[in-house]
Amino acid sequence: MGIRAFVTGGTGFIGANLVRLLLEEGYAVRSLVRANSSLDNLRDLDVEIVKGDLNDPDLWRQMLGCQVLFHVAAHYSLWQADQEALYRHNVLGTRNVLAAARKAGIERIVYTSSVAAIGVGAQGEIVDETHQSPVEELIGHYKKSKFLAEQEAMRAARAGLDVVVVNPSTPIGPLDIKPTPTGDIILRFLRRQMPFYVDTGLNFIDVRDVARGHLLALEKGQAGDRYILGHQNLSLKQLLDQLAQLTGYSAPQHTVPAWLPLSVAWIDERVLAPLGKQPSIPLDGVRMADKPMYYNATKAVRELGLPQSPLITALKDAVDWFVTQGYVGS
Repeated sequence: MGIRAFVTGGTGFIGANLVRLLLEEGYAVRSLVRANSSLDNLRDLDVEIVKGDLNDPDLWRQMLGCQVLFHVAAHYSLWQADQEALYRHNVLGTRNVLAAARKAGIERIVYTSSVAAIGVGAQGEIVDETHQSPVEELIGHYKKSKFLAEQEAMRAARAGLDVVVVNPSTPIGPLDIKPTPTGDIILRFLRRQMPFYVDTGLNFIDVRDVARGHLLALEKGQAGDRYILGHQNLSLKQLLDQLAQLTGYSAPQHTVPAWLPLSVAWIDERVLAPLGKQPSIPLDGVRMADKPMYYNATKAVRELGLPQSPLITALKDAVDWFVTQGYVGS
């Protein structure tokens, strides 16, 4: 039997791709899943499933016998109403996972943070791991919770736990089961539901390169250090043009003025949501799009050997996966 890896978040987008890679590399995998989680992304895989929660006081018992830990699980939401859940899962959950790992004798940990924890530079500025936006300037409770969770990992590293932090940018590819916000953009494009686009930009990377980056961080990363797992900085329009090239569909040609989605989101969350109406656009999501979120992953490429697979391949595989899984419809 090879090294046994304990993985949180193994049913999710990054986690499911990581689990597959670990199995291919000869690791035995034990995956923590919530009682109500869909297991579709782990179906037919040789994975030991354990049910539980990040904040379980006896979580360490489920880690016994594992040598390494990948803490990938996180609560993602841009809705302001989810503030309490974000801090409970992302911050307190990470604190508990790290304490459990110490008690269980885990030898090495890779913690999945996010570029969200790093923040953004000035308008259009490309930043690396040395940048840190003040927590009060991070937009929304998701970003703030990921920053505070990363601080938990760094604190544990300073206290002697062997923890490496990775900060994925925006992954694209198969197994985007929820889907992610970027997956939702791809789906809306495929469904021909995107007549306009927002003038923003992101750093994109093949999700399988993100998974490989986790394994490389385990093998080569410096404890207490962080590594951006990213690849290509593109405007949203450039991404949509690549989707048009792949599918033959026309890309939207006109932007939405910033005030329009901001107004809709404000009414949704501040007026309609308290009245019991389901909001459609998160206010924090609109505010985030105001600045391009561009990153430099040179450190991970140089020190870890992070692959930089063509983004067009990731987009094609994402499109194919959504189509074959029935997300697009007839």
